[in-house]
Amino acid sequence: MADGSRIFAPAAPALVTGRAPRVAIVHYWLTGMRGGERVLEALCRRFPEADLFTHVAAPERLSQTLRAHRITETRIARLPFARRLYQKYLPLMPAALEALDLSAYNLVISSEAGPAKGVIPRPDAPHLCYCHSPMRYLWDQAPAYRRDAGPLTRAAYDGFAPGLRRWDVTSAARVDRFLANSSHVAQRIGKYWRRDAQVLHPPVDTAAFAPVPRRDLGAYYLWAGELVPYKRPDIAIEAFRQLDLPLIVTGGPEHTARTLARTAGARTQVLGPVGFARLRALMARCRALIFPGEEDFGIVPVEVMASGRPVIAYGRGGVRDSVIEGETGWFFDRPGAEALADLVARCEREAAWDLDPDACIARAALFAPSRFNAGLERALSELGI
Repeated sequence: MADGSRIFAPAAPALVTGRAPRVAIVHYWLTGMRGGERVLEALCRRFPEADLFTHVAAPERLSQTLRAHRITETRIARLPFARRLYQKYLPLMPAALEALDLSAYNLVISSEAGPAKGVIPRPDAPHLCYCHSPMRYLWDQAPAYRRDAGPLTRAAYDGFAPGLRRWDVTSAARVDRFLANSSHVAQRIGKYWRRDAQVLHPPVDTAAFAPVPRRDLGAYYLWAGELVPYKRPDIAIEAFRQLDLPLIVTGGPEHTARTLARTAGARTQVLGPVGFARLRALMARCRALIFPGEEDFGIVPVEVMASGRPVIAYGRGGVRDSVIEGETGWFFDRPGAEALADLVARCEREAAWDLDPDACIARAALFAPSRFNAGLERALSELGI
């Protein structure tokens, strides 16, 4: 194509009815199935005829739901080693988005956490943006990103970040309606982009989780998720080393799991990635989930509550929307292992982790897919769709 993009066509073309809108869904990159891609699946189910646009796609790592759609990559995908190093090309992504020709589409939906919302729809096409997060590395996490970067990366970042921030704010004006995945994200949209956003929590497949009888509960605590720095598995490992209590850590990538295992205490097991059946069992039998990072929403706490178990979390971020202190979990307010260890020790002394499983399950039910679908329909109706 003239703009350098590349298309992955589905095995069977989607059926487009005469009355349905022609829909373009823009997602930052499609390199695996995480929380953002689960929201994308829900959007695709609502618009089975939609075409997907993204900077880089790895179809073999995507669900059948996503692969059933026509996927167009931007010209970023043509750059060397783009599938592995796509984030290195961040400064080039605004121009790649603006080069996409969306003139055939009368509804544009962007799924934003990396650059996605900056496309240019035609004048009569409503643009709905579902925002998982304004780009963390440009805004609230910028100091941490610079601190952890090497000298060359830091110098490059200091060169491109100011211009990319200006583009990020300017491109927000192209959106007609923002949906935010949590109150925390809505607040950041207001702060950085000066736009209002309606909160619509992501869909969580709560029906896939179930409690176990009390007699089958274990004595361990659980950390689960992707082993990336901002989720702070290191805090959980250090706190439980101090406490000398059993902790299970599960998630990938495997090389990070091996590194963390070398720092773990004697009663901490770092399992690495596990299958869904085992993860489901670990969630249902744990004393509580340990959730020490600041996240935009946090699907894992909802899954654990759907399993009838409570959550011990750092009291900032989207988890404030899901966990009710004293009913479905507790918060510690100072970041770091010491504050987490203090709270877990108190829970142990008071057996506070023995909360009502039904209260946890009822709270999790508020984040079921039906809630997301209803909220999406309201937003579309307000745009005249």
